[in-house]
Amino acid sequence: MAKLKVGIAGYGVVGKRRRDCVERHPEMEMVAICDRLFSNDDTLVDGLQSYQDYRQLLEEELDILIVCLTNEIAPEATIAGLKKGLHVFCEKPPGKDVADIVRVIDAENQCSNQKLMYGFNHRYHDSVREALRIIQSNELGKVINLRGVYGKSKLVTFNQPDWRTKRGIAGGGVLLDQGIHMVDLMRLFAGEFSEVHSFISNSHWNYDIEDNAYALMRTKEGAVAMMNSSATQWRHRFYLDINLEKGSLILGGILSGSKSYGAETLTVVRANPDFDNGDPMEQVTRYNTDPSWYAEIEEFSDCILHNKNITSGTSDDALQTMKLVYKIYHSDPVWREAYNIPNPDNS
Repeated sequence: MAKLKVGIAGYGVVGKRRRDCVERHPEMEMVAICDRLFSNDDTLVDGLQSYQDYRQLLEEELDILIVCLTNEIAPEATIAGLKKGLHVFCEKPPGKDVADIVRVIDAENQCSNQKLMYGFNHRYHDSVREALRIIQSNELGKVINLRGVYGKSKLVTFNQPDWRTKRGIAGGGVLLDQGIHMVDLMRLFAGEFSEVHSFISNSHWNYDIEDNAYALMRTKEGAVAMMNSSATQWRHRFYLDINLEKGSLILGGILSGSKSYGAETLTVVRANPDFDNGDPMEQVTRYNTDPSWYAEIEEFSDCILHNKNITSGTSDDALQTMKLVYKIYHSDPVWREAYNIPNPDNS
């Protein structure tokens, strides 16, 4: 069988990481890349045919388009790839706002033979997968509440491009860029949130995007989630505490390219309030490798090769997660009025 031919639009840190995954996969083949920073000459970059514009990339003979572009371009490229007859894998977020992912889904519905998957990478970390397995097994009962913090020290870290500070390109700040992972995981573990209250702030870095978002959310079943997405977390932190009827799951740290979020661990607490007096036994597992990037690409390719439905990182996952992000924005009346944030339920 011929290998799946892949083009990558956007060749920054994430694009290079996705290329590595493709080249490790026995049934995929890299063909070409594009990035706005490339010259417009017909040249090779890292041994691959390169282009400056994703529309030039789409003239290549491809089976798959991987979109690692900035937020304002990503939905446009995703739609173009689908209409070209390609399977598309797009990094989060799916665009600048809810309307972007709605437009993508409209195009997806017209291209029913193509697969579309979104890169919510944290779902594929081993600690998250094990926590989800335990929740779905019901061995610790139903989720009561969740408390999460995901933060970094600046809006732009590790010499990345500064487009994340520009509302016209990014659409939002730390919540949309990084906190979206925490929002997605809370949905994954607890279901959909119907009630949202929030405070949004840009009082420290003073860009026209948020540097902190504080949210209090509740599902129709009564599970409550509290979260802080922060760009003033001087010690980088990923932490999610999930309390269930018979114990707790505590996700601490996340393996990343920067290695600044600490060791990735899952603490499983099996509580017995009648005997442990609030000090139950705990089992801590530390994860030393990060299979998430390859696991996502492997699952995507498997769905293409064997004509399976996408089940994680679907366009509906992207839509519901984006809607919840924008409910958090919309729920702060000051932020809503300052930036004319529409009610995402009306999208």
